[in-house]
Amino acid sequence: MAKLAELIAVARGLAPADLILANARIVNVFNGEIERGNVAIFGGQIAGIGDYRMAKKVLDLQGGYVAPGLVNGHTHIESSMLDIGQYASAVVPHGTLGIVTDLHEMANVSGIKGIRYILNASRRLPFELFVMAPSCVPATHLETSGAVIDTQSLRQVLKWRGVVGIGEMMNYPGVLFGDKTVLDKIRLAQNRQIDGHAPGLGGYDLNAYATAGISSDHESVTLSEAREKLARGMYIMIREGSSEKNLEALLPLVTDETYRRCLLVVDDRSCADLESDGDIDAVVRKAIKLGLPPVRAIQLASINAAERFGLQQLGAVAPGYLANLIVLQDLQRFKIVMVFHRGRLVARDGGPLFKPGNTNDQKPLDTVRVKPFGIESLRLKAKRGDFPVIEVVPGQIITHKSIKKVVLDSNGFVMPDVRHDILKLVVVERHKASGNIGKGLVKGFGLEKGALASSIAHDSHNIVAVGASDADIYAAVKEIIRLQGGLAVVCGGKVLVSLALPVAGLLSDAPLNDVVVSFKKLEEAARELGTKLADPFATLSFIALPVIPELRLTDLGLVDVNTFKIIET
Repeated sequence: MAKLAELIAVARGLAPADLILANARIVNVFNGEIERGNVAIFGGQIAGIGDYRMAKKVLDLQGGYVAPGLVNGHTHIESSMLDIGQYASAVVPHGTLGIVTDLHEMANVSGIKGIRYILNASRRLPFELFVMAPSCVPATHLETSGAVIDTQSLRQVLKWRGVVGIGEMMNYPGVLFGDKTVLDKIRLAQNRQIDGHAPGLGGYDLNAYATAGISSDHESVTLSEAREKLARGMYIMIREGSSEKNLEALLPLVTDETYRRCLLVVDDRSCADLESDGDIDAVVRKAIKLGLPPVRAIQLASINAAERFGLQQLGAVAPGYLANLIVLQDLQRFKIVMVFHRGRLVARDGGPLFKPGNTNDQKPLDTVRVKPFGIESLRLKAKRGDFPVIEVVPGQIITHKSIKKVVLDSNGFVMPDVRHDILKLVVVERHKASGNIGKGLVKGFGLEKGALASSIAHDSHNIVAVGASDADIYAAVKEIIRLQGGLAVVCGGKVLVSLALPVAGLLSDAPLNDVVVSFKKLEEAARELGTKLADPFATLSFIALPVIPELRLTDLGLVDVNTFKIIET
């Protein structure tokens, strides 16, 4: 950071800048205009905009556009499956220079030590990372988590540098019914922001939720839902991730009157999508294609997020702001050609100009602990000829609950029914070696044979597997245990493809390209087994999340989210 007196001298034109970006068209997120001029940078900050000439270095942009570095106001970096250094190499070339995350995936496995690991490692990387302290670890009492962040732990995390508020309050029933533990956590926020997570909430219940001081939501899937939440004072995070795609439905919410309360976010985005399509820049591009003016789209992905979280030096090209900048030749196409972090060129033409660094210290390893079990433990008994079935909704993370006739073997155990796309689903507890195994049925994966398994299973991240036979499910789960976390595709008892995720069972410590290649092979293998889902592993990762309606499976059993109870089968 520049010394103030020197920065002022540069701003007045009395001292040379470190760098001048000359002949630029500058995106002004405050007045929505494009202005021509030079951007003077000193000590990592923007000194001024105007006809600056004195500098140690001048870079002629020849009419290129300079816009603020993008600020992703809600994302879970763990969903990329990349360790933090590799994550930076994936998103920084796409212009993401500010990240707000609550790391509750890592926290549910490794507690506050996992949060500290990511925070410490990120400080050596060319972006600004801010944490919303996880509010729901575990998310509910309906599953087994690897850690607990109670009120005392949350108070400790809120004191750390880089922690700016309390993360998404998924336990909205706890808020509505006045659960003491939940309300004690909310009270810790004081003047900080609290993010929400309230799918489908409206009416009096929405009033109650907002009254608690929760001021954002990223779970709206319909325009009417988003409008009601915005009208009640919430920031609306318009989400477009790998499996949750709400941009097209919600974009009409953005008008001249409402846009300052709207943010573009990704929530969850896979490494393959980061490499092929980008990060928050991909959402900006899609918003522009859907008709949103480019400057407005940039506002929703920069200054709006920065102001919502009080990040005073981010999100704009203006004097005193950090020189976190992106350069583009064409706003409509929104292809980023240069990225500057604190005035230093860190990426060009889609490639990083920095090394991810060594993040070995404090890495949470050896987190998969499963009590030994046999294949007979996967049997599912039905008391009658019908059974609750989780129905996948393509492109969304909500599910539907239905009752279906099921196929029983001679001993009364439920058999997968491939002809009707009713597959076996299991969740194996992997933190405490408790021996818990949840068993159920799911419709919508479309597998004709084989099985898929993953140690990424929001939010507690037990091992989740879906398949057409107990034998393949068993083999897939065993592969995840052997890898100490990861993804696997199995058929005929053989592992076709797998990807190790040894860091908390969530992240790979391999280079970005290697992870992407392996992940693409996994998706291809899953398609060869018959699935038509665009992102089968992303869909699988949410099937155990008991805070999103309607029906889920955890290691403790089938959960009816609407009643917030485990149901008898």
